[in-house]
Amino acid sequence: MTDQGRGSPEGGTAPDGAQADTGAAGGAEADAGAEAVGGHYIVCGGNSLAYRLILELTEQYEVPVVAVVPDRSREHGPAIARIPGVRAVLEHATVTGEALGAADVEHARGIALMDGTDQENIHAALAAENRNPGVRIVLRIFNQRLGEHLEKLLPNCAALSASATAAPAFANGALSRPHIVEVGGRHLYVAYDGDIRPDQICLVADRIDRQDLGRLRLLPGTGGRAADFIRIAEFLGGGEGIVPRGRPLPAPAAEPGGLAALQALDVEPPLRQPWRKRLKWWLLDGLKHFTNTRLRMILITAFGAILLGGLVLARHSTHPGGFGWTVYFTLLDAAGAVQPDVPGQQVLGDAWARAAQVLITFCGITFVPVATAIVVEALASGRRGVPRPPGARTRDHVIVVGLGNVGTRVAALVHATGLPVVCLERDPQARGIAAARALGIPVLIGEGPLEAQLKQARVKHARAVVAVTSDDAANLEAALEARAVRPEVRIVVRLFDDDFAHHVYATLGNVASRSVSYLAAPAFAAALMGREVLGTLSVFRHVLLIAELTVEEGSGLDGRNTGDLEGPGGVRVLAVRLHRRPQDHQWNFADRSRPLAPGDRIVVAATRAGLARVIQ
Repeated sequence: MTDQGRGSPEGGTAPDGAQADTGAAGGAEADAGAEAVGGHYIVCGGNSLAYRLILELTEQYEVPVVAVVPDRSREHGPAIARIPGVRAVLEHATVTGEALGAADVEHARGIALMDGTDQENIHAALAAENRNPGVRIVLRIFNQRLGEHLEKLLPNCAALSASATAAPAFANGALSRPHIVEVGGRHLYVAYDGDIRPDQICLVADRIDRQDLGRLRLLPGTGGRAADFIRIAEFLGGGEGIVPRGRPLPAPAAEPGGLAALQALDVEPPLRQPWRKRLKWWLLDGLKHFTNTRLRMILITAFGAILLGGLVLARHSTHPGGFGWTVYFTLLDAAGAVQPDVPGQQVLGDAWARAAQVLITFCGITFVPVATAIVVEALASGRRGVPRPPGARTRDHVIVVGLGNVGTRVAALVHATGLPVVCLERDPQARGIAAARALGIPVLIGEGPLEAQLKQARVKHARAVVAVTSDDAANLEAALEARAVRPEVRIVVRLFDDDFAHHVYATLGNVASRSVSYLAAPAFAAALMGREVLGTLSVFRHVLLIAELTVEEGSGLDGRNTGDLEGPGGVRVLAVRLHRRPQDHQWNFADRSRPLAPGDRIVVAATRAGLARVIQ
């Protein structure tokens, strides 16, 4: 299970609906187009991320692309060959020097390495740099620390992780909290309908209908920012009191459907369970794990008898020490350090006190050794790394199905919040199993029925199920099985096919759908064009990019004002950092007619087409 997210059959219908063409004529045509004339971009890989990236480059940025795929007849190779704007499709099992030469890397503007292991991608990146010094290189890498070192070694290189880009959207969807992008000390997120506050930053979507998401408009063109404020005010029933002064624009006609707005979250809501509840379930879980039913009854009876004896001592003891001394004597008696009363000497109490002392001593003979054995076994199991199955304390937890790159990161993100996590994986060789167990996360492995595995993972007590395998059908199966056991459980599924996802939204309630390639491809495309994307936010199946752009002398941004950028739609300027005050984010910049000057930086929320428009 990897980041590839294969959503289409290997030899059937391509993702765009075209039939796969594996004939010789198609291959000859692709080879004929391999004679590049320069100024192109090279995308290496035949997975879903490579397919989405090529779509971004050809449709949004309108640049020529040469694709290098492992097999033209498998995965997304047939669909890639049919994308308009693809100059050539070359077939090479790995990105070798021969493949780079055939793709004419010497005259390319940039190269994106979307497939292969971290080692293979780094080797290909170094080879491309040797053939064309200074060429823009973007590679997918799982080890982000290694990617940081590579970026220092190659100054015109960006190492990105598709799983790291997409995983927060899955984790936050499971936790029913907004996905957040941090900008200038603020945590930006998308709020819907009744959750929109008067201090929101801007309107990002309208016409939202879960039954027909095709009507949704992301960052639509408006008559000005004031029109957005008026629409939100009318939706909230707050009149026009929040309309910025100086912008007396008429409100547009009301549009049916819900709204979505971008706003800042001051503090992330706490997710950890109260410590009393966690302690209670931890003790109960430990007791169930190391004892059977009969032994638990004996221990509970012995413990209850010790408590009863302690209460009798407190009532019938003649010692003047009070409650503290009573606890002291009770613990010593339970540990076997009893001091019997001797006639003629000072005694602990009356006959009731002596009877209680005997009861505590004999019950302690049973309770203390077993409790000691449980503690020793628990510590020894921890040192040996013996995995523990989900127990009684596993409640209000998140179940992650699939421990590929995405699943591993999702499990780690949820675990970092303090909430319990349980993972399911069918492949015993999956790379994420060791990583999950290193964090102390229970992992259930096996090829058994998914329903049985979900029940073993205590899905009836779970708060959410996240299905992130590389198979759309397996993810949907996990969602339906979880829904059958607990109808109200929150479900987040990884789906590649957009039409499939729209049907899931319309049919199943309390379900969120995400696509790794759809979330990550815009960031990879912007990086390939030399722009910095701070993060991506999901608006159902649409992607909202948060990017920071630097105004360079002679560029398309030089001399334009923020009103000009927002007019056609697809872009909202969130903040401006003037060159004379680079540390100050001026949110909702007031002077919208001021021309941008070289050195200024702007933070924008944009669609893919909107970002491509402003950076070209």
